[in-house]
Amino acid sequence: MCGICGIVSSEASERIDPRVVIRMRDTLSHRGPDDQGYYVGPGVALGHRRLSIIDLRPEGRQPMANEDDSIRIVFNGEIYNFADHREWLVSKGHRFRSRSDTEVIIHLYEELGVECVKRLRGMFAFAIWDEPKRFLFLARDRLGKKPLFYHFDGTRLLFGSEPKSVLAYPGIAREPDPEALDYYISFGYVPGPFSAFKGLRKLEPAHYLTLQHGRLDIHRYWQVHYLPKLEISEREAGAQIVERLTEAVKLRLVSDVPLGAFLSGGIDSSAVVALMAKLSNRPVKTFSIGFKELRYDETRYAQIVARKFGTEHHEFTVEPDAIAVLDKP
Repeated sequence: MCGICGIVSSEASERIDPRVVIRMRDTLSHRGPDDQGYYVGPGVALGHRRLSIIDLRPEGRQPMANEDDSIRIVFNGEIYNFADHREWLVSKGHRFRSRSDTEVIIHLYEELGVECVKRLRGMFAFAIWDEPKRFLFLARDRLGKKPLFYHFDGTRLLFGSEPKSVLAYPGIAREPDPEALDYYISFGYVPGPFSAFKGLRKLEPAHYLTLQHGRLDIHRYWQVHYLPKLEISEREAGAQIVERLTEAVKLRLVSDVPLGAFLSGGIDSSAVVALMAKLSNRPVKTFSIGFKELRYDETRYAQIVARKFGTEHHEFTVEPDAIAVLDKP
């Protein structure tokens, strides 16, 4: 998990105070404790807080640029098929400074423009700033695992991984959105593109946003398709599930830091842990949360799975404390 933020003005002559983007960036410090960076140019500022997963070296720092520093990116997430794209991009003549998945996105954009987002398998929210075109490209993954919020006043666009990053910009009103409150009371959540605050919007899953010469456009790039229906047996369906889940787990094991899994003892987490154990050459680290109230506690099921697959298992017992989780002024 990383944190991204930025400021883009339609006026290239606007000088952005670095202290502002640093303030926005550092509201996201909990998302990225390993590193931090920012970039300020004519009418643009980008900020990044990093949780290092792939390529821990300084070359993996963000904001990251292409070979001639004309295109920059801030990125939150992981791209699981980045190695395949990297090989193709090298064959196209691109030169890489890092081993990171972040740099792959930049060069894919150079080759394919906004269509590059369709090639990415992963969870992501990113912003690409194309300086020669004065073109901003924001994108969010297909199912919305990584968040992205923005505010646009017709001249200036602000964005961030969390609302408080955008709200850290001077003069942005922190007014609740009554329509969003109505949705929350009705549905138990605030659907996109609304947020809890007036003027602050979510970029919805499977969408990308572009901004150029003051014009903001939003496009959907992917949609779930339920047709045609598969005509296969239960045995064939089971085999396909195992095959696809195995591939998904294998892709997610690519990392330069140790990996673990949350284990509840339910079907989904147990299946993931089983495949991690099969694909790993060392014991899998598993973690479970327990409760003192036995009717809510499921650690006994997690223990069964942990023993079955010989994991390095850790349990933590928590007690609800609603006051403790509130931000302190």
